[in-house]
Amino acid sequence: MPKLQRLRTDAFHAQKGRCCYCSLPMWNASPDELKPFGLPARTANPLRCTAEHLVAQQDGGKDVAGNIAAACWLCNQRRHKRKSPPSPEAYQAFVQKRLAKGKWHPPGVAKLRVKPRASPRPAG
Repeated sequence: MPKLQRLRTDAFHAQKGRCCYCSLPMWNASPDELKPFGLPARTANPLRCTAEHLVAQQDGGKDVAGNIAAACWLCNQRRHKRKSPPSPEAYQAFVQKRLAKGKWHPPGVAKLRVKPRASPRPAG
């Protein structure tokens, strides 16, 4: 298993399968992992687990455990498509505000909303 994939999987398990930003459950190997939540595979696609570089690679962030968190594809893409991505803490606060207004995930996914995590930093 490549190093980044291993780090992502380790972060996924340390975070109990929840996104470090939106706290929704993610799938790691197959969208079928979210079937217990009643999500069809096409609805589950934005919840694919990705390796989130807390310090972006372009800013010198490395593929090391302390710099990798597990984030759903949607949160990861939206953070890094910005001209100047915010800090993980600021972005988590932004995502939580949008979630509270029902304006982050598509309606079928938004029903999975749970309490936010304390920090986007990976455990351990």
